[in-house]
Amino acid sequence: MTISMQSGKQLAMAVADTAGQQQAWLRLLRSPKLGAAALRRAVEHFDSAAALVDGSPSAWRAAGIDDDSIRALGVLEAANVEDLGWLQGPNRHLIGWDSEDYPALLRRGPNPPPALFVVGDPTLLWRPQVAVVGSRNPSPGGRDNAAAFARGLARDGWLVSSGLADGVDAAAHRAALDAGQPTLAVVGTGPDRVYPASNRALAEDIATHGVIVSEFLPGTGARREHFPRRNRILAGLSLGTLVIEAGTRSGALITARLAGECGRETFAIPGSIHNPMARGCHQLIRQGAALVETVQEVIEALAPMATELADALRARLGHSDASGQTDDSTRQSAPDAAADDPEYRRLWDALGHDPVGIDTLTERTGLTVDTLSSMLLRMELDGRVSSHLGRYARHAT
Repeated sequence: MTISMQSGKQLAMAVADTAGQQQAWLRLLRSPKLGAAALRRAVEHFDSAAALVDGSPSAWRAAGIDDDSIRALGVLEAANVEDLGWLQGPNRHLIGWDSEDYPALLRRGPNPPPALFVVGDPTLLWRPQVAVVGSRNPSPGGRDNAAAFARGLARDGWLVSSGLADGVDAAAHRAALDAGQPTLAVVGTGPDRVYPASNRALAEDIATHGVIVSEFLPGTGARREHFPRRNRILAGLSLGTLVIEAGTRSGALITARLAGECGRETFAIPGSIHNPMARGCHQLIRQGAALVETVQEVIEALAPMATELADALRARLGHSDASGQTDDSTRQSAPDAAADDPEYRRLWDALGHDPVGIDTLTERTGLTVDTLSSMLLRMELDGRVSSHLGRYARHAT
């Protein structure tokens, strides 16, 4: 497909800008002396990671950056070749604090990471999701409950998220995929590592049909202290956290506590008083978590928050009027307006009635993956495009 000279220049500039931003973030993230909170504040002051890296000591000092951080910024190493190589692979992304694609819910969580490494479909980070967590060694009934709740949530349109651990996590991920829906995994390793190794095939399926998220640089192995950090991301991305089975010292209780600190809902399934894996759930219920017995109870409790998230997403994509409320007339006219945009027309022409992956659409349109992801999400909200397991087609009318 032919791209106009002007569009080609714009595309080249966009790619170059993205590459510069990625290199700046990789340099910042490789510096052990830059704390997360200080890094977020500094990037906000300079509007972008690239502008921060290109600043001078006097500009850094004027921004209120402390002396230790200024010294660290002054000796940043070049972007790691292995990091850059990893990012050049298919469906791999780096979403920084300075990006409008950074998930809005996670921004509101406790100590959000300055940047996220993403494998798979990054638009899923904005989907309303429920974290399904629990024991690595659940009872047969607990495993069945994890699968049943995950399957029901996925079929109702919710994105099921978990931590890619054995037990409840793996059962929830697999059930969502088996239902023909994507799932999200937040991992406590680099995005190129799988822990435990026994879940490698599952991780590959998630990367293909969903999304894997990590705050850790490529090459980072599993460490005990990483998993509570993973849990705060899982809680921050989700509208609610459902605990299936958990002991009283389970990491799932950490996720539930962090969900409460984010102002999100927590749910727990009760169990037998003779089952030690039910005691953590009973403890949560005594502390105020909602006792649930059906998927519908979770859905009804989270529906108002999901509506707020959808409205915020439409506003981000230009679907709201000045008052911030969704305008039905705007939603009806959006397809015509999008059709007048040459890039949307190019994407529409590239789509067919048979689902295709985003890599194919990149080849057909010449647009970047990030640009296509935002456009496809807008068209999906308008009802023009349908998605299934990370593949897109014109919506059947």
